[in-house]
Amino acid sequence: MEWLTAPFEVTFVQRALWGGILVSAICALAGTWVVLRGMAFLGDAMSHGLLPGVAVAALFGGNLLVGAVLSAAVMTAGVTVLGRTPRLSQDTGIGLLFVGMLSLGVIIVSRSQSFAVDLTGFLFGDVLAVRRQDLFLLAAALLVALAVSALGHRAFLALAFDPRKARTLGLRPRLAHAVLLGLLGLAIVASFHIVGTLLVLGLLIAPPAAALPWARDVRGVMVLAALLGVTATFGGLLLSWHLGTAAGATVSALAVALFFLSHLASGLRHRRSRRATAPLPARSRP
Repeated sequence: MEWLTAPFEVTFVQRALWGGILVSAICALAGTWVVLRGMAFLGDAMSHGLLPGVAVAALFGGNLLVGAVLSAAVMTAGVTVLGRTPRLSQDTGIGLLFVGMLSLGVIIVSRSQSFAVDLTGFLFGDVLAVRRQDLFLLAAALLVALAVSALGHRAFLALAFDPRKARTLGLRPRLAHAVLLGLLGLAIVASFHIVGTLLVLGLLIAPPAAALPWARDVRGVMVLAALLGVTATFGGLLLSWHLGTAAGATVSALAVALFFLSHLASGLRHRRSRRATAPLPARSRP
């Protein structure tokens, strides 16, 4: 069993595991609503929209996390405002913000003679570089995500399944949507250190989507998604250690693999249940 435990005897791998566990919990809380509302494109756009803030923070020697938070806030505000424009579809607004923010980030990077930040780490993550202070920040982010999810659960639920009913119940769907965007931004900012902005959807969407066929309610999806995210983190770090592959990409790939395995198993289960409940053919008369 040494092959199973040896990697996690190293300090930086232990920190990577704890970081992945915390991020898996945050992504489970936000990603469940992303999957239920079909907001995958929005999640992808917001993750790429972090680049300008991170680039500016790096150029001026600031905190990359603060830069990412500011970019996420700009994206959240932009999506909220454009979503209220009657002649503009939400997808169009998101696409324009996506391209605009990404272009701005590339321009900032291109103007620098010596870009201080490791762009590869930003795009693909550097989970093995998680520091102790990062774990404290992730723990604080998880507490905020738990509070937002608990306080906004009823409004988020109504918004996901029946926005008109949410309005008649006085749940203020526009405000709920803005808060949900903030929760999504929090999850993306927390995750980009672990799996990078290009692969953040692996932990944000794959575990909740994998949990969906097996859970009976939204809270069940969140709990199972968190467990699947932790499994992907543990297995990804283990495989990365023994195979010499990129840790963040391996974690993300394993999360996606668990999604396909989940839906394959779910399909087989439904086939068996159909066969078990199918009426037997009538016997032919002699």
